[in-house]
Amino acid sequence: MNTTRENLPHVVILGGGFGGLYAARYLRKAGVRVTMVDRHNHHLFQPLLYQVATATLSPSDIAAPLRAMLGRNHVQVLLAEVTGVDTARKRVLLADGELAYDFLIVATGATHSYFGNEAWSRHSMGLKTVEDALEIRRRVLLAFEQAEREPDPERRRALLTFAIIGAGPTGVELAGALAEISRNSLSGDFQNIDPRDARVILIEGMDRVLPTYPENLSGEARRVLEKLGVEVRTGTRVTNIDTAGVDMGAEHLAARTVLWAAGVEASPVARSLGVTLDRAGRVPVTPELTVPGHPDIFVVGDLALVKQDDGSAVPGVAPAAMQEGKHAVLNLRRQLAGQPMQPFRYWDRGTYAVIGRGHAVGVAFRRVKQSGFIAWLAWLFIHITFLIGFRSKLAVLLNWAYSYLTFGRSARIITGPAPRLDERGVPPLPVGEGSALVGREAVAPAVLGRRVPDRRGEG
Repeated sequence: MNTTRENLPHVVILGGGFGGLYAARYLRKAGVRVTMVDRHNHHLFQPLLYQVATATLSPSDIAAPLRAMLGRNHVQVLLAEVTGVDTARKRVLLADGELAYDFLIVATGATHSYFGNEAWSRHSMGLKTVEDALEIRRRVLLAFEQAEREPDPERRRALLTFAIIGAGPTGVELAGALAEISRNSLSGDFQNIDPRDARVILIEGMDRVLPTYPENLSGEARRVLEKLGVEVRTGTRVTNIDTAGVDMGAEHLAARTVLWAAGVEASPVARSLGVTLDRAGRVPVTPELTVPGHPDIFVVGDLALVKQDDGSAVPGVAPAAMQEGKHAVLNLRRQLAGQPMQPFRYWDRGTYAVIGRGHAVGVAFRRVKQSGFIAWLAWLFIHITFLIGFRSKLAVLLNWAYSYLTFGRSARIITGPAPRLDERGVPPLPVGEGSALVGREAVAPAVLGRRVPDRRGEG
């Protein structure tokens, strides 16, 4: 950087999600020097992450490199892990150094919350990153592969039981997609098992699924899920998760694949900002989106607790993060110009949850309730509109069209070591700890002692 650029106010953005990305873009002509820090080199479209986990989309369909997206905006991108913020010295603390700032925009998002039961994380998978999605996909597909080889009926039943804890939008979407995989996409792929025998069980502690949605839409969502074959259990509390399955009080559910969608908590970076956090670890920001007592620090996205005029909190969804990122830049520029900052107002375009093929429920503009195919089309339009880049939009649209018309799943490749029958109690290894391709052509002939049809060309 030349001397002139070095003398510009330095704005540091933590996190390359929706809030951070939109802030970086709107800072383009603000007369500042911008640095973005993220521990990943890509922006991820999280609302469609479950479609990677259920083998509909590939990671490249919903992720794009940050440098390619921000290079034209003259944003410096640093691949590093943020450990905290020293507000007194105006320094961002990194795992391997520190970074000075004049203004700071914190958009580090949220992570999984097991409500104090951290041991459960060893036996269940949450869904927040590409790595999470790939591991879930691997575990799900491996469960069918292992069941194909398993001679014991009880073990086979446990392998074909998928427990999803939490019936919010993520849990509902995962449950619907897994039900469709077992009943449609994998039909006819196996010789010893019928994938339609798989059990998908959705467990919710509240009295209904999608508890933040209107009651009639929650009822509609449950009806559609049960029509897909999902077993819905509401008012049920999980008391333990281990390698054998899930405990719900005195009842034990034998399930080899447990997915966690019950809770999130804010990024631990918030703890270093010197303010009292809410129960979820979010930062209660001022109406202008700044940290109380620190007008040079803005917090946006899932990390921010933003109160609306009616006292309710702005939801932690992608459109809110985008609007907050843009508004933080507006107030930053007003500070630079010596003008008073303006309070944030959230425009709610709509909230949707998709339930299987061609069905969704949602509320548009806070009052218009929608369900069925119309809601699914609205959900599709919103998500395609928000995807970054023409290539991603086209790829997702084509994959969705293929999946909708054929019930196909285009990303059913399994990577990692081949499963072993003598290691039934050992959870699958994380992604990357092996490179062997596992498929029925590779394992079935040796185990079954008979010819298996060659279907390599079927996807």
